[in-house]
Amino acid sequence: MKIAGRWFERKEMADGVTLLWEPHVHPLIRCNIWFVRGRDRDLLIDTGVGVASLRDEIADLIDKPLVAVATHIHYDHVGCLHEFETRLMHRLEAPRMEHYREFAALTVSGFPPELRASLSGYGLGDGDAVLLDALPHEGYDIATYRVTSTRATGLIGEGDVVDLGDRHFSIFHLPGHSPGSVGLWEQASRTLFSGDAIYDGPLLDELPDSDIATYLATIRRLRGMDVNVVHGGHDPSFGRTRLVEICDAYLALRG
Repeated sequence: MKIAGRWFERKEMADGVTLLWEPHVHPLIRCNIWFVRGRDRDLLIDTGVGVASLRDEIADLIDKPLVAVATHIHYDHVGCLHEFETRLMHRLEAPRMEHYREFAALTVSGFPPELRASLSGYGLGDGDAVLLDALPHEGYDIATYRVTSTRATGLIGEGDVVDLGDRHFSIFHLPGHSPGSVGLWEQASRTLFSGDAIYDGPLLDELPDSDIATYLATIRRLRGMDVNVVHGGHDPSFGRTRLVEICDAYLALRG
């Protein structure tokens, strides 16, 4: 397998937001990583799969205290969480991050059979398929991949606020995809960072810790939001019209 010349890519978005992603990771586990600039501190939302250092990648962006938030603890979102001093996550999932025993694999053969079956339509390939198309560096051994356990330095839940000084993000508890899924809502700009609660792709609701009935309530809540832009955990960002379309499609499927 080839060696990647660069592991992360980035794009400057509007309103002081930088999107980072891992282009050599299979789309199913290629999460969006969001860096948000604030006056007194900056915000990092999710941290990728952890096969290369995110902290090293964003060293040029860090010039003040940084708050890292995990929207949930599925492995594609917390791989580099341990690299950051301030780590916030929902109280329902934080204990599971301390001694990480969640499913995590870079090969299709590493997926439990029942999970592999439920994801058969997502282009995973056969059992020998690797979910990377390059290695981060010479000598990297895919078989040794693990998520590094780490402890939350703060617990967040519905109604809490992440304060950057000039920007304020309210925490929305958005369970269903996972029990402790959260979104971050900036009222002033009507911007929602939604994690995997909603994004512009097939929503996963049959994972081991998913709950469809709970997810339906979350989707109904999201449908009623007056958003300007949604920055999801995967796939491109979108506006209010597309939000309603995604929600209505899910409600028609599961409601």
